[in-house]
Amino acid sequence: MRTIRVETSAATILLTEAPEPKVRDRQTGEIAKDAVSGEALMTIGVVYIEEGESSLIKVTVPESGVSEGLALGAPVSLPGLVARPWESVFNGQQRHGIAYRSAAVTPAMFPAAVGATA
Repeated sequence: MRTIRVETSAATILLTEAPEPKVRDRQTGEIAKDAVSGEALMTIGVVYIEEGESSLIKVTVPESGVSEGLALGAPVSLPGLVARPWESVFNGQQRHGIAYRSAAVTPAMFPAAVGATA
């Protein structure tokens, strides 16, 4: 399916779940790998806030893209964030959603308050 670039410049993104290995197979505990590079994948939880609305999302990031200095509740940057719609049938049930992937997760700054003076 097509991937859709997500413009994040007007959003505030806060880390809500620390990076952890993305599990490919829950029964065996196999860790998911990037199909091209073979690198282990990680997942993070973030709250994405834009124009007064927020969404909790999970984002997949390659292990090498996870920066040091990440703190829960702190703002982060997600360079190269893309969204990919998906569909599948599991146990006879049609399922669908949006998968998010970023090239990295790095610490960021809180945006300056509108109308704030120094």
